[in-house]
Amino acid sequence: MREAELGRLLAANLLRGLAVLLAALGPALVLDGFSVLGTHLTWLCVCSVCVATLNVVVHFVFKPNQSLKRRSFAYKISRFLKCCIYFFMSCILFHAVIVLYGAPLIESVTETFLFAVLLSTFTTLQCLCLLGPNIQAWIRVFSKNGAMSIWESSLQITSMCTILGAWFGAFPIPLDWDRPWQVWPISCSLGATFGYMAGLIIAPLWIHWNRKQLTYKSR
Repeated sequence: MREAELGRLLAANLLRGLAVLLAALGPALVLDGFSVLGTHLTWLCVCSVCVATLNVVVHFVFKPNQSLKRRSFAYKISRFLKCCIYFFMSCILFHAVIVLYGAPLIESVTETFLFAVLLSTFTTLQCLCLLGPNIQAWIRVFSKNGAMSIWESSLQITSMCTILGAWFGAFPIPLDWDRPWQVWPISCSLGATFGYMAGLIIAPLWIHWNRKQLTYKSR
């Protein structure tokens, strides 16, 4: 494993983390009364847009899955439209799963859907940037020992940390502490965000510590 490639991954993850920080701090400079808790729905939108934009920029700058084949313009348009459809389907799927796990079905539909968009931005969008609309590649990457590059290993770790963070974030909601951040879906979205940030840090460190065991043989 080349150290230069690991350095590129670390730089990409730091930029992704910076997007989350900018989404939390930047809007307060231009929007009166903005805060992560006080205007949480606005923050969900801002954070999703910032992270999505940065992920796309990082993909084109670092080119983790650069192919030697030149694709036609029609192919690129078709791929882009498929990615948009997959992302929207991911939002719907996350929304349905969140409802099945106890979120309100009728009430707070906007809150639940924006939370689903945030989860899709942290997980599905990275899959689309790295692997494209290729379900078989997604299944391979998230199967045991399925990663074939450090970028795919990082994708595994950040996605898992995001989902676990969202799950752990749901624990305080039913408690009778009567805190403002217990309102749906604040604790879950914050848990997902902290999990995502933790994954961005953990991934390069874990890969560095296990670099001798990670051979990434082609399949």
